[in-house]
This record gives sequence, structure tokens and C-alpha cells, in this order.
Amino acid sequence: MTSRPTLDEIGAARDRIAGTAARTPLVRLDVDGDVYLKLENVQPIGSFKLRGAANAIGLASPGELANGVWTASAGNMAQGVAWCARSLGAACTVVVPDTAPQAKLVAIERLGAQLVLVSPDEWLDVFRTREHKGMEGLFVHAFSDRNVMAGNGTIGLELLEDLPDVETVLVPYGGGGLSCGIASALRELKPGCRVYACEVETAAPLAPSLEAGEPVRVEWAKTFVDGIGAPEVFPEMFEHARELLDGSLVVTLEETAAAVRLLAERAHVIAEGAGAVPVAAALSGRAGGGKIACVVSGGNIDAAVLAVILRGGRLR
Repeated sequence: MTSRPTLDEIGAARDRIAGTAARTPLVRLDVDGDVYLKLENVQPIGSFKLRGAANAIGLASPGELANGVWTASAGNMAQGVAWCARSLGAACTVVVPDTAPQAKLVAIERLGAQLVLVSPDEWLDVFRTREHKGMEGLFVHAFSDRNVMAGNGTIGLELLEDLPDVETVLVPYGGGGLSCGIASALRELKPGCRVYACEVETAAPLAPSLEAGEPVRVEWAKTFVDGIGAPEVFPEMFEHARELLDGSLVVTLEETAAAVRLLAERAHVIAEGAGAVPVAAALSGRAGGGKIACVVSGGNIDAAVLAVILRGGRLR
């Protein structure tokens, strides 16, 4: 089982990634209640994934990087790994599901990575086996990696510096590396702060798994919320989630689209579906009251999808 990072490791990660990942702003959202936005969409790649990728690759030896790096990703981790590989002059290959949005595929190639498109089932299998035919070099797991989680945990340090009296932190749940990384920092520094995973109804395995006390498989549907969601929770990440998180809040597609629209109109923030899910959870009241920080995990959304949402159209 991949162990979670210590506070010292998260602090060291902060120093290590300082020249690569941005220290992102925390801004208040113009709504009823104390809701704040941690804007990871303004990272150079438009996603928090740069933090974990930069820490993991920054800890690698020259020998480990000699044959390049590779990862499996629906888009954002791919960009993080490709960004870091390009800065080191290392080759980068990404195993991508053939359902990935075009905007993310274009961005990955722009950063110099080679794409290997596979079916969603083949893609998910890479997360379990950590291997794929023809791949060589350093594999960077998108979420089940101590060093990746440590990089993600730096968000927790920044949140407490900017909002020391935060009571609840809402985090999108894809594989669990973001929520568990942030919670690893907050449990040490502010144990009374609630940390909730946030899922969308069409791909929400964590909530029923926590209720059942073990990982369960759910129906999964492809929607515009492409950065999170899977048919199941990976067992090692389930154990971390059960230990670190206060639960999972599940929102609808309609609530998510409304949050994307509100963020654009009131905060002038472009968020992808996954990044808007915590905001949807906060606005729904499911997270309760008090000071709430929402991690806007990314802003890599297809322009055509965003246009439909801004017009109030319906999407799957």
C-alpha cells in the first residue's frame, strides 16, 4: 500500500516545486455565506497536477530519468508530467483513454509528449498494474504515489496561511491523490477542519464505498465532468480516504454546470467540470456553514462545452 506523506515531506515538497508550480490565490466568492476559491486553474498547465508531478520528478535520480518518463492520465496529470519532462529535456509518453477531451489531448501534444490512446478499461488497468506494453522509463502514478500526494498537500499549507480559520475544505475526488494529500497536511496542522471529497452523480464510487466500509463498483457514464470519476475506488486510496476524509458529497450534473456558469459570471474564473464540483457542493448546502474553501482543481475545459454551459444548455 502506498503510504501517505508526512508533514515534513509536504514542507520539503513545497520548497522543491517552488520554481515550477505557482502559489495560487485564494479569493472570496460573491455568494451568500463564506465561500472561498483556491484557484488551481491558474497553474501554468491549468491544473493542480503540476504540483505532484513536479515533486515526484524532482525527487527522481538522473538514472531513473534516463529513459524518459510516462504516466496514465485523462489529461491534466499528463500535462503536469509533460511540462516537467520538457524542462529537463526528457522524453514523455502518456497512456490516455480514447474518451479524453480534445482540449486536453491538444495541450499534451503541445508540451511535447507522445500519446498512446487506449480504451477506458485498458487505461484504468494501468493504475492497478503500473505497467503497459512498450512503456519504459520512470512511471509517475497520477494519484497513488507518496511523492505526488506530498506535492498536492502543499495546497493545504497555503490554505491555512491564507485562511487560518477555515472550517471546511471541499476537494474534487478522482483517484484520491488531491484530497488525501491536502488532508494529510490539514490533519496535522488543523485537525478540527473538515475535509470532504466531492463527486458527481454519474461517477461517484467513493460515497457508497465509505457507506459500505469497503470499495464498491458503480455505474460510470462519460460526461463533461471528465477530470474526476471512475467505476471504482482503488483499494489503497480507499484506506487513506477512510482515515483522512470526513465523507464524500455528491452533486448533480445540473448543479455542476450551474457552478461552472456562476464561476465565470461572478468570479471571472474558467473552471472545468471537476473544478466546479466543490463549488456546487458548497452552494447546495451539503457542506454546512462556516468558512468553506473550495479547491478549483483545474480550468481545462473544451471551449465548445463551456459555450453550451454559459448559454444554459444541457450537457451530458
